[in-house]
Amino acid sequence: MRYDLLAQEALRGVIRQALLRAAGPGGLPGAHHFYITFKTTAPGVDLDPTLMERYPEEMTIVLEHQFWDLNPAEDFFEVTLKFNKVPKYMKVPYSAVHRFHDPSVGFHLQFEPIDGAETVDSEPAEAAPAADPVELKPVKAKPNGNGESAEVVSLDSFRKK
Repeated sequence: MRYDLLAQEALRGVIRQALLRAAGPGGLPGAHHFYITFKTTAPGVDLDPTLMERYPEEMTIVLEHQFWDLNPAEDFFEVTLKFNKVPKYMKVPYSAVHRFHDPSVGFHLQFEPIDGAETVDSEPAEAAPAADPVELKPVKAKPNGNGESAEVVSLDSFRKK
């Protein structure tokens, strides 16, 4: 079933939804801003050759005050950013993203690299040994505003070690 890939795909959907909101009429609300780190050599990445030369493996972009033409599509996003006052278009598939961070609220996602040959619909060529069952453990109870506590569950147990 490759639940690890299914979970990563679902969490990449969180990035898409955040970018859709940022691309909307109000732009980024309040102090929200995004740091997005991606593999520049991943399939489907479209970068200006000067940026590829400068960032041959990985690049982190910041979407805060000055970005243009943000277009979050189903499998990728497009945006124009300025580098040394020169606008540069880029297209980044969500599968190329390996870190997403909104420091205004302390939200952070980190992904395992996705092998270009393996997708959520495919099974690995070699069956992996069965993993131990995952036990979800509450991390900390936080008040949710109406006097009750909400249970927060750590996703660390899903990460490969």
